[in-house]
Amino acid sequence: MSLVKVESAEGITTITMTRADKRNALSQALCDQLYEAYRGFEAGSDQVAILQADGPAFCVGADLKEPPSAMWKAVPHVSHALSKPVIAATQGWVIGGAICMVMTCDLMVSADTTRFMYPEAKVGVFGGLMPGIVSRMPHKVAMELLLLGEEISVKRAYDVGFVNKVVPLGEERAEARRMAAIIAGSAPLVIRTLRDFANQTLPRGPAEIFVPERFKLEQIANSDDRKEGAAAFREKRTAKFKGR
Repeated sequence: MSLVKVESAEGITTITMTRADKRNALSQALCDQLYEAYRGFEAGSDQVAILQADGPAFCVGADLKEPPSAMWKAVPHVSHALSKPVIAATQGWVIGGAICMVMTCDLMVSADTTRFMYPEAKVGVFGGLMPGIVSRMPHKVAMELLLLGEEISVKRAYDVGFVNKVVPLGEERAEARRMAAIIAGSAPLVIRTLRDFANQTLPRGPAEIFVPERFKLEQIANSDDRKEGAAAFREKRTAKFKGR
């Protein structure tokens, strides 16, 4: 079942979460499909991506009825390293892990219905990535979001620099595409280098550093090459590795 729609046009990849009936709650299937969408975007020729969602809510965080075991796969740049910018277009609730998703995007356009909340401490859930918010908004505001779990309005998020632009509901996708078109028409090498250099000055939370590296180790542990190496050792023959 497809939970993510990926479209490409005019140098722009559009990644849309389509689990609107569940308010785009993050199941593992949705996280996995977002991961594949990011991989496809990075490998493709488009210069910029837009991350958006169908329905009245952008994303209400982890699906508590079927919680994902690897929610980090839904988070741009953490799940798969990206050399190109991503613009988030939000509306309605942006809750829990969804804040992790938008905080690692390069730009964000929000409808005036957007609301942010991180209630994980109240429900006993913590995936590790969220403390990176401290480098994306003022410390005291970030700690209010983390420790109190109370709603932060889109106006306040804009005022503290977490959102680039607030527009009336229904205009967020058009504005995100206007921004994306500027990037798509700019010099790719300059855009990528600007983004890379800027990101090198941005402090990252511990999980932002650790999770991608752990995934590399998991890939090795589950690889065909590991199985082949073990089999070759047992059979006292030369291993035939295939890089997968």
